[in-house]
Amino acid sequence: MKPPAALTLQQVTMSSPEIASLSWGHMKVKGCSSNYKDCKVWPGGSRTWDWRETGTDHYPGVQPADLEEVLKKGVELLIIGRGMSEALQVPSATLDFVKQKGVDVRVLQTEKAVAEYNKLAGQGAKVGGVFHSTC
Repeated sequence: MKPPAALTLQQVTMSSPEIASLSWGHMKVKGCSSNYKDCKVWPGGSRTWDWRETGTDHYPGVQPADLEEVLKKGVELLIIGRGMSEALQVPSATLDFVKQKGVDVRVLQTEKAVAEYNKLAGQGAKVGGVFHSTC
């Protein structure tokens, strides 16, 4: 097992941004001017989660490559939002990948995932997430 990558002081001191709003097909992250359909968030930032980058689809679902960027940001807990109707699959191999990195992971329906993420972010936890805002 290789040691975790060194974190910058900025990553250590930044907090996870609040997800300000969620509705079908739309997510807004506090402090970000963009609206997202699906998004990735981590301490100090966020961006769109473009499934085309990794070939992700509802099945087989979330791939380790979808999560690598967030895991490199120094998160201690990763939350995966499976969609409003939980259509997005999360293979056990993907969960094993996250755990092998020493990061706890929770998989929830997206509305519940956002609530859990915001609660933890508000408590100052080093939490990250990937969220699917439709099916």
